[in-house]
Amino acid sequence: MLERLLLDVDREVGRILDAALDGRELTIPEAARLLVADGADLLALVRAADVARVADVGDDVSFVVNRNINFTNICYVGCSFCGFSRHSDDADAYDRSLEEILDKVRDAVARGATEVCIQGGIHPQKDHTHYRDILVAIKRRFPAIHIHAYSPEEIDFGHRKSGMKLGDYLLWLRDHGLDTIPGTAAEILDDSIRQIVSPRKLGRERWVEIVSAAHRVGIRSSSTVMYGHIEKPEHLAEHFGLLRDIQKRTGGFTEFVPLGFIHEKNSLYAHMGARGGSSMAEDLRVLAVARLFLRPWITNVQVSWVKMGPKLATLGLLAGANDFGGTLMEESISRESGAGFGENLAPETIRALIRGAGRVPVERSTTYAILRRFDDPALDPPSLEPDAAQTLAGPGRMRAGAKLTRLERPSSAASA
Repeated sequence: MLERLLLDVDREVGRILDAALDGRELTIPEAARLLVADGADLLALVRAADVARVADVGDDVSFVVNRNINFTNICYVGCSFCGFSRHSDDADAYDRSLEEILDKVRDAVARGATEVCIQGGIHPQKDHTHYRDILVAIKRRFPAIHIHAYSPEEIDFGHRKSGMKLGDYLLWLRDHGLDTIPGTAAEILDDSIRQIVSPRKLGRERWVEIVSAAHRVGIRSSSTVMYGHIEKPEHLAEHFGLLRDIQKRTGGFTEFVPLGFIHEKNSLYAHMGARGGSSMAEDLRVLAVARLFLRPWITNVQVSWVKMGPKLATLGLLAGANDFGGTLMEESISRESGAGFGENLAPETIRALIRGAGRVPVERSTTYAILRRFDDPALDPPSLEPDAAQTLAGPGRMRAGAKLTRLERPSSAASA
């Protein structure tokens, strides 16, 4: 019976999967071959990735209670895949004050967040001191919250404004409260692709330089890829290879997060011939190949429920993924490009989805320390989500019913 199930699997695909499960490091051409697996080959790939996931990290599925805070949407970089950025004279442009940012952090803490993820557009009137001021304001008021902030693109911008050496600038940010950085702004780490999708953004070598320098000074990062637009399988495979090489040198990546292209509201799809985002099969292939290719160097593979939707993200847990990402609470970048899966997924909803896949939910920190296990649904804590009728009353105001928590310092200081 088992032999009959494997009859249709391509011999070369079978050989590659066998090697991966035996612990041999896959080559970039082998990854490229797996990235076009279909039919029986795809089913075998997904199953092999799930077997590898069990060996690497077991049956726990982690998630983090966090909030995204996009402090400005003013940006002149002009990436063709972006629907989020605005020019300063656009009617819906915004630039959050420190008080508004603190209000969002306070709301997140009241809802159980241990992390705030802070990113924004590249505002031409700002400089490195603005990034510092955000960190200082948050850490002064909420000293225990983890600040996961500033993409390599933002770090590049702030560093060039600062006049410091790159390592010194990163240490300066760390000393003012930066804990980890998101490994975004990666898209595809191939300059031939980057020249089309984001010609004014930092190049491949600068991205590698910034992430590697951050790792060297003790600032860890996530790693990402954006796929489903104009890239080919070989570009994805080379991207995986570059991430693996960096991890071998630095050990600084906490996880890998594949991000499917959201196509509805940007020029890359509308005017430049990009594909209309990734297919379900492609989403599963990327997760599965990431698990097999990056092991044992990167063992946390995350699904993006914002990009994939909660149901497909749950299916991704059967294709090599072991992390469900974060609650987010608000999400502007994917939404403005046309993502329709919402901005907030409550912890209780995430736990239910994880259990629906037959796995055990665990709450983690940003750096994957386990904070709480949820083995028994009957012992789950009550929801901290606010009533839908409660809204923010304005800058500096608490959400109705929110309470001071251990993450907030009882001080009236609200800015640097």
